[in-house]
Amino acid sequence: MSEYSKSFFSLNSWKQRLVFWLGAIIIGLLISTMTLLSEDVSELYRELSLQYPWFNFVVAPFGLALTAWITVRFFPGSQGSGIPQVKIAIELPHTMVERSSLVSFRIAIGKTFLPIMGLLSGASVGFGGPATHVGASLMASLGKVFKFPAHYMERGLLLAGSAAGFAAMFSAPLGGIMFAIEEMGRTLEERVSTLVLTAIIFAGITAYSILNHTIYFTDNELSLPWGEGWWAIPLCGIVGGLLGAIFSKIVVTGQAYIKKKKFRMVPTAFVCGCVIAVLGYFSQGESFGTGYQLAKNILQDKASIDPFFPLYKMFATIATFFSGIPSGIFVPSIATGAGLGANLAAWFPIAPTSVMILLTITAYFSGMLQSPLTSFVVVLEMTHSHDLSIPLMAAAFLASATSKLINPDPLYRALCNAYQIKRNEEVTKDDLQKQADQK
Repeated sequence: MSEYSKSFFSLNSWKQRLVFWLGAIIIGLLISTMTLLSEDVSELYRELSLQYPWFNFVVAPFGLALTAWITVRFFPGSQGSGIPQVKIAIELPHTMVERSSLVSFRIAIGKTFLPIMGLLSGASVGFGGPATHVGASLMASLGKVFKFPAHYMERGLLLAGSAAGFAAMFSAPLGGIMFAIEEMGRTLEERVSTLVLTAIIFAGITAYSILNHTIYFTDNELSLPWGEGWWAIPLCGIVGGLLGAIFSKIVVTGQAYIKKKKFRMVPTAFVCGCVIAVLGYFSQGESFGTGYQLAKNILQDKASIDPFFPLYKMFATIATFFSGIPSGIFVPSIATGAGLGANLAAWFPIAPTSVMILLTITAYFSGMLQSPLTSFVVVLEMTHSHDLSIPLMAAAFLASATSKLINPDPLYRALCNAYQIKRNEEVTKDDLQKQADQK
């Protein structure tokens, strides 16, 4: 009997498969619930801030400070988007104790409700990063409880859980696969790739059944016939990639400065809340929340926006990131790209507005992450605009190339490198202390 046959008929193997499939379904349910709830919370905060002008300047600073305190006090390790933590857990040789500080059931709990608290504080919160962190943490916890083999625990469950969370967030199965390859794994061995694919399928089907559609924005077929309109590709690709690169540069540089100065998280969150309140005041509340609904309205030409909206949203997302609360940057970045695309379409009407908006969303995404395939596939799946495949792909690669002129390292790689440097310094300090104690 072959190894495959032994594995197929093994009772223990089937137990592991069932636990794994159940985990993927739970991830899909959880991420779908977070997605639906986030839009209601965002709209509630925006309405209150517009109805009561004082509301924003009180709730945003103190709400963000409270969220930061709860994060540090009860859920350490859940700060930020969570993607750097998952990448580090996959890439570096950790003991189980060390890996538990990066991905755990406790972190999954915090990462589920703390972003909602951030939205209730007016922050520009996305759920892409938290969904990734929640997925990896839940899968790792299930593997630990049911004693999965070591080769699953080291990489497979983390890769599969993170990809499942990403796919469920955007209802984008192919995007989840590209994300697993470009951002999390780079290379997938055969055994691990099976885990990733099945996790994406189960989580994606669950999210699809709850959210009803895989189409995130619109079901209108968009196209860009060959002609002068194709000049929109380099325009949107380069400008969108440039702004995405600037975003990443500010995030990496600012994060390094905060760590160097050893600013405490709660006071920093309070200051960031003040910045978010000011940005919300000048943007008439448009910089609050995930930005999904506004991006949808922009794409469907149902909203007129302030030309400065992309900057308001970008800096609100940066302030949210610097606060350290659990939050992501993916969905807010879609809103930023949509606003920039609407501006470019108004200033340079060389192609249909909706097409230029999608090109710029893709470009901003790609310039920010330097992951062109993930950016292109996610936008394609969210909109089902298959006739735009080549233009979107071209814009994504132009944006990534533009971004590399400013940032030698992709965003999450730079954040991971900073963590590794800090970890090495701590290890060296511990070694020196041990040597001193021995003497």
